[in-house]
Amino acid sequence: MSPGYLTEIVEGSIVMNPVRPFHGTTIRRVSTGLETQLAPVWEVASDVAFPFDDANGFCPDIAVIPAEAEDENRGAYSPDLIEFVAEVVSPESVRRVYEIKPRWYASRGIANYLILDPLKGHAVTMWNPGPDGYRGRDTVAYGPDLTVDSPLGKLTIRTAHLPIDRKARPQP
Repeated sequence: MSPGYLTEIVEGSIVMNPVRPFHGTTIRRVSTGLETQLAPVWEVASDVAFPFDDANGFCPDIAVIPAEAEDENRGAYSPDLIEFVAEVVSPESVRRVYEIKPRWYASRGIANYLILDPLKGHAVTMWNPGPDGYRGRDTVAYGPDLTVDSPLGKLTIRTAHLPIDRKARPQP
């Protein structure tokens, strides 16, 4: 909607967040790494709309969907197409990324949800989706490679060169 802002519908409200350089750098580095590991039948989509219901339409920072669907070049896709999803935390999105989105992603059976948090310098992996959220969760500090065992195969996320916001205020 507005250049420099990510716009989503969350719990019935239109939410606009300013996009910061750390956000884009994280998305670019992780997406590039994923693309080299995926079979040709999969594509990485970024900031494309996935309406979950009338009150929740998310634009994940990174979503892996079938290449055949991505080739349609639509403005919105069914969340049921998402095989793997990742979000990057910004100061304004902490609650949405850690509390709201995991419930929705898990409720659709998305096997893996990855949170990349430049405010804390860590990644959170979630797996084993259920109707109320993910039942498995690990937090790993940026530095070593992170391996996610997904339906797409073992995906390695290089975290050593992901940006960390040293000026961020501590988040709960």
